[in-house]
Amino acid sequence: MKRKVGALEKVDADLSSLQYKIRRDPASYKEDFLGQYEQYEAQRQIFMQAPASATDTGIISFRELIDFIAHVADCYPTDVTQFPEDLIQLLNLHHGHLEPELREKVVGSLVLLRRKDIINSPSKSLRALLYQKCLSDLRTSNAKTTNHRLNRTFQTVLSNLLTSDRTSPSGLWAVKITRELWKRQIWTDSKAVEIMKEASLADNEKIIAGGVRFFLGGDKEREELEDDSSDEEAVDMGKIKHQIGINKKTKKKARQMENAMATVKRKERKKKQPHPLNFSAFHLLHDAQGFAENLFYKHLQNSKSKLNLEQKLLVLQLVSRLVGLHKLTVMSLYSYFIKYLTPRQPSVTSFLASLAQATHNLVPPDILEPLVKKIADEFVSEAAAAEVASAGLNAIREVCMRQPLAMNKTLLEDLVTYRKSKDKGIMMASKGLLGLYREIAPDMLQKRDRGKEAAMGLRSGERKDQRFGEEAVGRIEGLELLEKWREGEKQKKEATMGGEVGKYTSDDDVDDEDDWEVDEDDSDSDGWQNVSSDDDANDANQSKTPSKKAKHNPTCPEEIEDEKWDKDGDKENRVEEAKLDDRVSSLATTRILTPADLVKLQELRLAASVNNALPASQRKRAAAAHQAALQRHIDDPFTAAEIEGLASLSSKSTKEQRIAIAKAGREDQDEVRKSTTARRKEKKQEQGKSTTNREKARKKNFLMTLGKAKGKQKRSLVDRGKVLKAHKERGKRGGKRGNKG
Repeated sequence: MKRKVGALEKVDADLSSLQYKIRRDPASYKEDFLGQYEQYEAQRQIFMQAPASATDTGIISFRELIDFIAHVADCYPTDVTQFPEDLIQLLNLHHGHLEPELREKVVGSLVLLRRKDIINSPSKSLRALLYQKCLSDLRTSNAKTTNHRLNRTFQTVLSNLLTSDRTSPSGLWAVKITRELWKRQIWTDSKAVEIMKEASLADNEKIIAGGVRFFLGGDKEREELEDDSSDEEAVDMGKIKHQIGINKKTKKKARQMENAMATVKRKERKKKQPHPLNFSAFHLLHDAQGFAENLFYKHLQNSKSKLNLEQKLLVLQLVSRLVGLHKLTVMSLYSYFIKYLTPRQPSVTSFLASLAQATHNLVPPDILEPLVKKIADEFVSEAAAAEVASAGLNAIREVCMRQPLAMNKTLLEDLVTYRKSKDKGIMMASKGLLGLYREIAPDMLQKRDRGKEAAMGLRSGERKDQRFGEEAVGRIEGLELLEKWREGEKQKKEATMGGEVGKYTSDDDVDDEDDWEVDEDDSDSDGWQNVSSDDDANDANQSKTPSKKAKHNPTCPEEIEDEKWDKDGDKENRVEEAKLDDRVSSLATTRILTPADLVKLQELRLAASVNNALPASQRKRAAAAHQAALQRHIDDPFTAAEIEGLASLSSKSTKEQRIAIAKAGREDQDEVRKSTTARRKEKKQEQGKSTTNREKARKKNFLMTLGKAKGKQKRSLVDRGKVLKAHKERGKRGGKRGNKG
């Protein structure tokens, strides 16, 4: 053994000495190099035939030869043209059987050859192999518990890959790996977001596009992957048990039953697990203001930027979403839109959507007013096409929804007149703008355009003028509705229990555990519990005293008495409002809302928002529309398709489109006209079930049933009694098979 080790050390020393000599004089030692290369070829062929049975001595010698040839390959480039391909083939075919040191040496040699420009780049198959190996290693390491040490090391390497050389295309590795691990919820921390932030600020066009697309669609990809994993094909346990009870019992059927049971139990455990907090990438940014400014000044305002129009639109959408979501201030962004707001501009609806997305209530109206006027002048006119005018009106409405002060009265009066247009798209867009200002700023409209509710709200003082920078007081919306509902429930309980209030105001009901678990389909819940309060009774007594004093005042003349009536009425209203505010505020600060309370609060809000004066059909439609608006999250982007939504009503459809719409309507009508029996039959067929014996008997050929019918007619009275008795006994047993008992 000692002699073998000594020989290997001698070979190592000889290779190191030969490498030094070749470096100094390659031509003189070419024959020696070719001899070593032939020895490498022989050992490679032996290793490729049986990689698992290679000896330690052979592996060490093979590894040293690979290292030697890789270091001097630049001295003989024509003689080692096959050497990189051999190493790649070795990795592709036997990467699982390679010794760790040998595998590391092969990869290191490929990197060395790449630096020496012996090979231009690794092959596509090798790059795919390395990418899959990195992903599988990270997924395996984070399968049971999060491997923070490995994640930090890998994230540091990827971050250095982006920041060391911003023009190099090697940063695509960081983009692809980070995006895939974010989608699979392996990396969900701010470090992964910082890597993609650096990618968005790179100088390579492909890396920039990858980083920007991560912020615009990475969360959506993660949600889609989660939905796909949850929407697996459900296991029908009833069907499997039925088949096992009828078919022949085999080991294969038993294994299928066990696997199905395991799948059902796994899904049940997954349902009971707490849902992970998946924060959006926008909320994990450390410096959103600095990131938005750097993106805008580097890729959009910079005249030396090499991005094309499509890539600039992606960056603009990212900047506008950052500004709108975090309410940032980038003043030069709005002046950037001016030159693109023309109907002749390609992808102009994307620019309009980005402008609406970048608007919020803290943007000064003086900056937005020229933009709104430019859109109105360029898009909304009698000479403009119907699609152009409706898109312009829709864009103005979206901007004014986020900042109502960007509109002036003169322009609003002009735009509202388009509601009388004959084109449906323009008419609906103008009515949408009118309805918006009836809700948020009716004082800017003419008296004839305000509508009944807005005019009454202005007279009563409920609707006030909005001021720049004004924020609503933080409170739970609709909490007073829940208070009224609680009062009604309290009165119902008092009526049913004969006035026993104390039973429902005890502390035992407060800790009712049923209120903390709400079924998805359960809309009625008694989540709030009554607590008796002496302050409420005192407030009620105080609110009644002024009216009594005003009523029984015999010393005053009639006019003075009327004035006092008015004053006392105002005082009473103010006292009631203060009482309600105090009750709601104490309710919000002293009580914990249970899930049942939140469900009921959502129902009450929805019922209050829908106009009860509408017919039942329109009321349901309005409620559905309001529910869809509530479900729209603030993180959801505003797209060009929403700008073009009303414009599609203005365009005339072709003959093929009209035929397709008519066919779709006919199919819907056929679906509505189906009988209950036909729908049940389709449902059974989808579930793979057969029909009943009664249904099969109906479809039986008449000639086949003729003999049985004749036999029934020839039965005597005694036979008919026997048949009837047997039928009753069979029914008691549960049929022929005796399924009962």
